[in-house]
Amino acid sequence: SDVAGKYDFYIGLALAVSSSIFIGGSFILKKKGLLRLARKGSTRAGQGGHAYLKEWLWWAGLLSMGAGEAANFAAYAFAPATLVTPLGALSVLVSAVLSSYFLTERLNLHGKLGCLLSILGSTTMVIHAPKEEEISSLEEMAAKLVDPGFLVFATLVIIVALIFIFVVGPRHGQTNILVYITICSVIGALSVSCVKGLGIAIKEAIAGTSVVKNPLAWILLLGLVGCVSTQINYLNKALDIFNTSLVTPIYYVFFTTSVLTCSAILFKEWEHMGADDVIGTLSGFLTIIVGIFLLHAFKDVSVSLATLAVSMRKEERAFPTANGIASHTAYELLDEKSAGDLEERDTASHFDSVSRRNGTMTSLLDH
Repeated sequence: SDVAGKYDFYIGLALAVSSSIFIGGSFILKKKGLLRLARKGSTRAGQGGHAYLKEWLWWAGLLSMGAGEAANFAAYAFAPATLVTPLGALSVLVSAVLSSYFLTERLNLHGKLGCLLSILGSTTMVIHAPKEEEISSLEEMAAKLVDPGFLVFATLVIIVALIFIFVVGPRHGQTNILVYITICSVIGALSVSCVKGLGIAIKEAIAGTSVVKNPLAWILLLGLVGCVSTQINYLNKALDIFNTSLVTPIYYVFFTTSVLTCSAILFKEWEHMGADDVIGTLSGFLTIIVGIFLLHAFKDVSVSLATLAVSMRKEERAFPTANGIASHTAYELLDEKSAGDLEERDTASHFDSVSRRNGTMTSLLDH
């Protein structure tokens, strides 16, 4: 079974990577299809047009997306969630690289560094991720689901999600990017557990065990549908209100962290890992986070190695007089300027606080 476990691990790994390639590619195909339609002058999808249904590139994108999701689903049946979920970062990377080749979106220096870091982080994670599969049948899954540790975790997740949906969401959802993302992420942890269970059920069904009569399979299916529809709803809200290049990395970090926590509690994947592997997995994950942040946060800054060299030369030219006198007078000037600034800022902040107090007063009077 040890050999079979290793074999399963590599099947899962291959599925996870191919899923990322399909999903990353699907974005580009869809975008290319929509751009082609825009050139033809059809009504844009944003304005409610459905002309894209006649565009084969858009359908290719949809099929590619489907293939990617299916491969991802299957990957969970073979490999631990601690490995599969973080590798989802590769789809972001694939779409960034492909869009710099096929669409006119250039990848700047930060983007290239981000891609490199994500690949390095993923490699580190693959090397250190837990190899053995913790459960192989629905009976084992059922035993894990009623474990007190997991029950406490699941209850907490549901309570947090409900508080965010009904209390925090209506008040702060439009202004704080973390609200909707938190809802998606905590629920995402449960949906991954459902996917994992269903993957095992399908594996059992293929092996010839009767699964249809097992109530757990149906509970998992209903759970998955509920979780995923909630996730899609709130993720769309977040993407609609906030910048995609902010939502994507934050969502990745939150979602993956909650999935790692969930699988550590539910499948106890971390129990058989040595300290070096735990540290390796976490470092790999942090490296991916840094890479994704670099890829997204500086998307619109045009930096390349050439511009870096130019700016370095400019800096050298700006400070030719390194002898005492010039730099000394410069410092004195700076000192005087900053002292003046500070006084101005103090008076400004004083006025500000007064007006703020008056503002709250007037608003109280209005009520």
